[in-house]
Amino acid sequence: MNLVLLGLNHRTTPVEVREQFHIPETELGRAVRLLSRHPGVLECMILSTCNRVEFFAHTQDGAEPGGHLRDFVADYYQKEFSGIDSYFYCHKQVESIRHMFRVASSLDSMVLGEPQILGQVKQAFQTAQDAGALNGLLRDVMNQTLAVARKVRRETAIGSSAVSISSAAVELARKIFGDLRKRTIFIIGAGKMSELAAKNLLRSGASTILVSNRTYERAVEMAQLFQGTAIRFEELLENIPRADIVISSTGAPHFVIRKPEMERLLAARKNRPIFLIDIAVPRDIDPRVNELDNVFLYDIDDLEHVIEANRRQRKQEAQWAEQMVSREVDQTIRRLASREVTPTIVALGEHLNRIRAEEMERMKGSLAGLSPDEQQAVEALTQGMIKKILHGPITELKGAAGKPDRNDLVHLVKKLFGLAH
Repeated sequence: MNLVLLGLNHRTTPVEVREQFHIPETELGRAVRLLSRHPGVLECMILSTCNRVEFFAHTQDGAEPGGHLRDFVADYYQKEFSGIDSYFYCHKQVESIRHMFRVASSLDSMVLGEPQILGQVKQAFQTAQDAGALNGLLRDVMNQTLAVARKVRRETAIGSSAVSISSAAVELARKIFGDLRKRTIFIIGAGKMSELAAKNLLRSGASTILVSNRTYERAVEMAQLFQGTAIRFEELLENIPRADIVISSTGAPHFVIRKPEMERLLAARKNRPIFLIDIAVPRDIDPRVNELDNVFLYDIDDLEHVIEANRRQRKQEAQWAEQMVSREVDQTIRRLASREVTPTIVALGEHLNRIRAEEMERMKGSLAGLSPDEQQAVEALTQGMIKKILHGPITELKGAAGKPDRNDLVHLVKKLFGLAH
């Protein structure tokens, strides 16, 4: 086994450097094929996302770990590796497997527990398979990687709670309304955070977007982005009753919605619940509106409290996930180690049993005068001798599996017993 992973990510490299190494999805298949044909590379895959680029390979035994990948990176990007090596990390053997298990399980992500990375790893795996770059050991490791990641998602709650403003908005909206299908969202102000929250709500089932901004043209622009409807700012209050969820971020120096106005808006909604997300600083919505029945107002601090509580929960779940990953790494290494030495063990057993059978055949005439019981005793005796001869080498081979010097022992056993290399 000679596994090596060379990569950079959001922890080792600033975005202005990461973007230089990013491989677009349209180019990934070609890059994998090039890497698979690189000298010394037996199998490979490449994972390229906005936060990481990683090259994972099964290389020829005896090669300097990471050397083939460093050479490929230098060739592919037309850069001297000595000038960029400070950005890269290199994991070998067991640690390369552990790293990939953690990446796919979102334990190494910028946002702990985020779900996108598993899909990205799946896609990278599929691209490598389509390129014909996976055909043995690394393919088995990646299949196990995906299985471990699915197990982590299934058996822990690492990704079950929101840890961003936009995802917290969705989480709270679900608590208030349950089903978000056919809900109407009203965006007041056209800021980026409002846009992200609206996108998350739409992905979660909300069906209609209304947008209002002091500059009407900007409202039209954002409404087109969501295939929604632009509302002139002076018509804001009369249109709010249409909305179930209001996201406000105007930058106005005063309240845009006050308690008396909200009382009238509630009456127009026939007291149906309304969820207000005020992410403006200074605030857009009078906090006293929370005193009204069926009004659920959350400002930026409220959302941050939700997020912080969820972060603590994710960190607790991550501890369980890390333990799970460690157990899975140990089990995977044991399987791979057994797989490494098994061909030699099988070949040794076949070789000695073939010698025994040939000698039994050669002595057939001499043994012809023995009774059936005596012939059976000779058969059992020779089989027992073979088992005793095999016991020492097999024990040593199994014990050396997964160790750095295992290849030396495998070659020695093959040489001593005249097995084919």
